[in-house]
Amino acid sequence: MKSLNPIPEILAASALFFLAGMGCRQEKPERAQPNIVYILADDLGYGDVSAYNPASAIRTPQIDKLAATGIRFTDAHASSSVCTPSRYGILTGVYCWRSSLKQGVLRGYGGSLIANGQTTAATVLKQYGYNTAAIGKWHLGLNWAIKKGHEQTLLLPEPDPEDIDFFRPVDDGPNKHGFDHSYILPASLDMPPYCYVRNDTLTAIPDEYTAGSEVREKDDPEYATGAFWRAGKMAPGFDFNQVLPHLTEQAVSYIGQQKNSEKPFFLYFAMPAPHTPWLPSAEYEGAARAGDYGDYVAMTDAMVGKVLAALEKNGLGENTIVIFSSDNGPYWRPAMTQRYNHHATGIYRGMKADIWDGGHRVPLIVRWPGHVTAGRVSNIVTSLTNLVATCSELNGGPARVPAATDSYSILPVLLGRADSADIPQMIVHASSNGMFGIRSGEWKWVEGLGSGGFSVPVTEEPRPGGPQGQLYNMRTDPSETENHCMKMPGRANALSRSLDSIKQLTVQH
Repeated sequence: MKSLNPIPEILAASALFFLAGMGCRQEKPERAQPNIVYILADDLGYGDVSAYNPASAIRTPQIDKLAATGIRFTDAHASSSVCTPSRYGILTGVYCWRSSLKQGVLRGYGGSLIANGQTTAATVLKQYGYNTAAIGKWHLGLNWAIKKGHEQTLLLPEPDPEDIDFFRPVDDGPNKHGFDHSYILPASLDMPPYCYVRNDTLTAIPDEYTAGSEVREKDDPEYATGAFWRAGKMAPGFDFNQVLPHLTEQAVSYIGQQKNSEKPFFLYFAMPAPHTPWLPSAEYEGAARAGDYGDYVAMTDAMVGKVLAALEKNGLGENTIVIFSSDNGPYWRPAMTQRYNHHATGIYRGMKADIWDGGHRVPLIVRWPGHVTAGRVSNIVTSLTNLVATCSELNGGPARVPAATDSYSILPVLLGRADSADIPQMIVHASSNGMFGIRSGEWKWVEGLGSGGFSVPVTEEPRPGGPQGQLYNMRTDPSETENHCMKMPGRANALSRSLDSIKQLTVQH
């Protein structure tokens, strides 16, 4: 049987080319192993991208172009509907609820979530000779250095910022988890401390303070929207408006530095947008018909274009796999849908934080010239946790990495050499409040009633004789309007048992 992995074939061809050219001068051969650039948007909705939703009030020409030249997945899911656990799953291939964080997200001072020595996409790729870099939003925790005599702060859920010694390097940042280079924002752009960390050392001490932006009451339908950020410590000169373009410049610069490298590279570029604060620059004001959010999405799309242009400028486009996705669904309240007539989740129910598909169904696009057929669409059910295993098989390694418990390689799908029957179609969903769901083929089961996140009702107590959970047919009812739980108790029970068995799997570090 012919191998699904193209790398050995490419390496053999390169060797023959070299032998044939012995005795005459040859140009430096192209690296056989492809570079990998993972561009992760923050809170971008499935329905925001015009390639997925032609009726979107926002145009995303750069992302649309990427889709036209690669494969677009229509049934891809973040492993959680909020930031930290989703990012944990992407980089480790493990559902975050198997870690110490069972629900919710870390704050800016939260400790490192990835365990010491745990496998990540970066550690896997370093084994195959890759340079590795993490640029952008981290939000997976940092072990901040504590001032001498203030160790009692370690007993708190997260340290008091007044007890942190910002002059000393952080511990357990990206550089401890497989990344050679890192330039990060510690958490979301609306969470202190507002500063940058380069290779585990702060670029400036956050000894200034911001009172935060305008904050609406929590019962306001547009609470935590617009130019929203929280009060807290800030580095001198930190400019909220420049964070997105600044981090994009860092990514573009890194790509340029790799042009003449003998090694392939992996760049994990995690944009802080379009998460709040929504801060479109003047160039993008009025670019969309969805307020500041729409304009910020348009700006985010343009930053994707800058990264793609950098690959082409440096002659790296043809030998680079570009992966684009979002960490979860959009923060888009019903009042905003009504105001702008923009459906940020498309036809899918709910929003960020929810167990419903609007919370975790995300755009996923992969471009690999010469290997991924341009313009393809895949309807397989897949999870962002699949990065680790895919990177392994791509380089001739196993399609299952033991330590990446919840990661399955989708390389056969990318290469067009397998159909949906060859890829596991059972994935687990998790809401911000810790509500679980499971997807198996066209069926979805949710353990409980309500959204489990931000949408109303968050939770519902089961009525006597009523459904205990939610069962939806996602093929015939993608908007999750008809609960089949009472009609099909056998299917509901079978999915519930499958979910229990997945929860019981042991993680190997």
